[in-house]
Amino acid sequence: MRIPRVHLDQPLQSGKRFRLDSGPAHHLLKVLRLRPGAKLALFNGDGHDYPAELLGGGEVQLDEAVAVHSESALQIALAQGLCRGERMDLVLQKATELGLHALQPLQMLRSEVKLNEERLARRQLHWQQVLRSACEQCGRARLPQLLETQSLANWLAALPAPADDELRVVLDPDGDTRLRALPQPTRMIAVIGPEGGLDEREIELCAQLGFHRLRLGPRVLRTETAGPALIAAALGLWGDLGG
Repeated sequence: MRIPRVHLDQPLQSGKRFRLDSGPAHHLLKVLRLRPGAKLALFNGDGHDYPAELLGGGEVQLDEAVAVHSESALQIALAQGLCRGERMDLVLQKATELGLHALQPLQMLRSEVKLNEERLARRQLHWQQVLRSACEQCGRARLPQLLETQSLANWLAALPAPADDELRVVLDPDGDTRLRALPQPTRMIAVIGPEGGLDEREIELCAQLGFHRLRLGPRVLRTETAGPALIAAALGLWGDLGG
């Protein structure tokens, strides 16, 4: 039986005994129906798994921390145009499994999703939980960074000058650049449009700021496919996938 991995939003220390918060305790005891003596793997994003044993009353006993080496040396950040609920969840889930380093949600001209401040705050919390669940499933011990949602224009205006080893791309079905033609980076930032795609003015603005107009292939990909496909292609070419 696979040992359950659970993310906890609190400090963890080898050898420590403590009571789980109500959320994780409910999941383990009521949903998974685990009993005292069950083995667990807990993590909080510090790069370690903490093997643990479930005790009575929702307490756990931690064993020695184990370093997890599952992060890619190629750091990929997606600047993702807001898309509808399930599609955004798919982007977060699959990109995290593939090795996403950071996610910047962006309001774009053709974004169909319009969120007021209250709804946006709820979505940010939901997206963070999607990232946690994806890390629990895929064995990562560090969570991708989730940045606050903002407009594309404001985000671009605040971007610092690119480092020498950084690659910036904007996905464009009519682009004139292919991934193999670009220099190998250690960090990549990719702009992905929403369901309606990027407006030409947005693509031009990105290009003016040094983003390559990248054509990923001969077919037009949906917004929830484009980001994960790019990550897989980049890590297959320069990273830790496929080898």
